[in-house]
Amino acid sequence: MKIINTLFCLFIALSMHAQTKNTKVHINHTAVFVIDMNKTGEFYSKIIGLEPIPEPFHDGQHIWFKTGEHSQLHVIQGSTQKKEYYKNQHSCYTEPDFNVFIAKLRAANWPFEDVSGNKNTITTRPDGIHQIWLQDPDGYWIEINDDTY
Repeated sequence: MKIINTLFCLFIALSMHAQTKNTKVHINHTAVFVIDMNKTGEFYSKIIGLEPIPEPFHDGQHIWFKTGEHSQLHVIQGSTQKKEYYKNQHSCYTEPDFNVFIAKLRAANWPFEDVSGNKNTITTRPDGIHQIWLQDPDGYWIEINDDTY
């Protein structure tokens, strides 16, 4: 009887572990290849508000940020020139206090626009979500919205 109880407990423990393990494809990280890692890192920290996290390389060529419970942004030093990017290729962050974020951008004189390119204007999507678009120091497009999921 002891063996059966032990095996049953082991079965339950293994079943619970299998249920908590993520078995679906999910985003782990995104990366941006930049000219000035420190300038771009400061943008993502101070303007966007991302939290820096330890990175394993310790080579002075990477800054990592937490972007979600299990996702990250990797800023990587090494690009030699600024490039032009399409707005439709972007990262999107949800800002819990959208109006405060807009005020922060204005105070920092950081340009933003609506989806059509109108400066200092906010888009309201058909589902009621507000969004703006801005670029990081290397020209990567970023959408900021107030989605509540």
